[in-house]
Amino acid sequence: MKLPAAFYQRPDPVQIARDLLGKHVFSCLDGQLTGGRIVETEAYAHLGDQSMDMHLKRRGTHGHALREIGGRAYLYQVYQRHTLFNISTNAADKTDTVLIRAIEPLVGLEVMLERRGLTEASPKLTAGPGVLTQALGLTPALTGTDLQGDTLWIEDYGEEVPEEQVRRSARVGLAYAGAEAANLPWRFRIINNKWTSPAK
Repeated sequence: MKLPAAFYQRPDPVQIARDLLGKHVFSCLDGQLTGGRIVETEAYAHLGDQSMDMHLKRRGTHGHALREIGGRAYLYQVYQRHTLFNISTNAADKTDTVLIRAIEPLVGLEVMLERRGLTEASPKLTAGPGVLTQALGLTPALTGTDLQGDTLWIEDYGEEVPEEQVRRSARVGLAYAGAEAANLPWRFRIINNKWTSPAK
């Protein structure tokens, strides 16, 4: 069952990032279905998070998808090569978001391997925000996609990841935003899951 729009429109991106662990994300592009279980996320907030303020200033008008009502894809490129998959949350004009950092690949494995130029499944396939988007075929052209549609969506299989299996830590690569933002424990990983991205 697809997650309803109301799931994303709640006012707390940190809780949404936590709740997305164990959910399954899918893309269907050119008739090719790929997807997997979400095992790592990060939350970003429009209040009390200097990194979000700085991101919006850098991205300018491209950040418009973050201003849409919760439940839209926000995809943008970093280092001119890696696409990052974020989900807008909260109400319109509340620029909260969740970054999907890693998935356990489950559906369309051969397609994902081909997209990544790999011959066998390993954490290199989807353990990281830049590689999982490549495996799923996601590009910035899909920014603004409604997650209630049939191109990109998230399903709930009824799995609840217990708190003792969740590691909370600082987000990755935010030293530029200052110590307060960099140290917020808004990164969520399933403990001992080989598909999470490497710890820093």
